[in-house]
Amino acid sequence: MSQLSARSKANFAVMLGLMAQTYGVDTVAETFSATPEVHQMLMDKIVLQSSFLQQINVMPVTEIKGQKILGSASGLVTTRTNTTGAGERKGRHLLDLDAQGYELHQTDMDTALLYSMIDSWAKFPDLADRYANYINRAIATNKAMIGWHGTSVAATTDPTANPMGQDVNKGWLQILREQAAAQVLTEGDTAGKVILGASGDFENLNSLVHGALSMIPEEHADSGDLVAIVGRDLITRDKGRRYAQHGELPSEKQRIEMAQTIDTYGGLNAFTVPHFPARGVLVTSMSNLSLYYQESSIRRQIVDEPKKNQYADYRSQNEGYVVETLEKAAYIEGANVEFVEEQA
Repeated sequence: MSQLSARSKANFAVMLGLMAQTYGVDTVAETFSATPEVHQMLMDKIVLQSSFLQQINVMPVTEIKGQKILGSASGLVTTRTNTTGAGERKGRHLLDLDAQGYELHQTDMDTALLYSMIDSWAKFPDLADRYANYINRAIATNKAMIGWHGTSVAATTDPTANPMGQDVNKGWLQILREQAAAQVLTEGDTAGKVILGASGDFENLNSLVHGALSMIPEEHADSGDLVAIVGRDLITRDKGRRYAQHGELPSEKQRIEMAQTIDTYGGLNAFTVPHFPARGVLVTSMSNLSLYYQESSIRRQIVDEPKKNQYADYRSQNEGYVVETLEKAAYIEGANVEFVEEQA
C-alpha cells in the first residue's frame, strides 16, 4: 500500500486523472502512447523550459530514419526565361538537403518522485503544473546537454561514467566531427592543441571566432543569420583581460559588467548556452540545429512503487540530433583549446 498521507494521495490521484484525460486514456498506470497532437503539445511544454531549445528546431517526423526536413535556402531563384521559343520556366530547389539524413534512437526519460516530495507539494493547488514543470525542466536540460556532449549511442548507458549523457545519443558537435571533419578545427601549429594568446594560433577571442567563420563557405558565411556560440571559459578570460586593462575606470567597468563590450566576436553576435563546452566555439545559425522526434513514439507509464516510497514515471520516445546544413557550421574543438598568457 502507498504510504502517502490521505490528502497527498487524493491530490496526486486527481493529478493522475487529469494526465489520463490529457492523453485520452483510462489510466496512466498502464503503458500508453499519445496522438501526434498530444505529443506535440507535450514537447512544446518541454521546449518552454529552455530558452535555448526555443531558438532551434524541435520537430516531429514520421519515420525513424530518413532525409532531413530543413536546410539552408541557397541559389538564385529570381530569374527570367524567354518562353516564346523552346524555353520553359523551371522551379529551382532552394533547400540544400545533403545526403547524410537523420536517424532517431529510443531515448528513455525515467524519473521518480518520492512520497515525501508529494507530501510537501500536496498543499499547493497547482500540484499538476508543479510536477509537470519539475519533470520537463530536467528533460529540457538533458536534451541540450546531450546535444553538445553526446558522442555515441550505447545499448545500455552509464550515467556514472558519462555524466553529460555522452553515450545517450550523437549530438550536433559529434555529427560535425563525423560528417564534416574539415569544419572542425582540432589543432593549430601544435599537434592536438589550439593555442589562444598573443604568441599562439589565435591572438584573442575575436580572431578565434573569425577563424571558425573562415571555415564556412561564402554562400553560407554571408547568409546574415550566423551567430557564435562561445564557451564560458573563453568569455570569462576575455572579460578578465578587459578588467585588467580598463577595470579601474568606472565607465568602462560598468560597460564590461553589462557585457556591452563583448556581445560580438569576429563580427558575429555571440551567445553562451548551458552546458556548451567551456572552451569551444561554434559558428552556425540557430535554425541550422534541430532535434527530431518521431511523432506518436512516446510511451509512458506512472507506477506506484511502495517498496521504494515513490512513484516512478517511465517515459520514452525516439529522437535524434540534426545539423541541417553541414557546411553552415564550423567548430573549434573546445577540449583542445589552451591559453598562453603573455609575460608582463
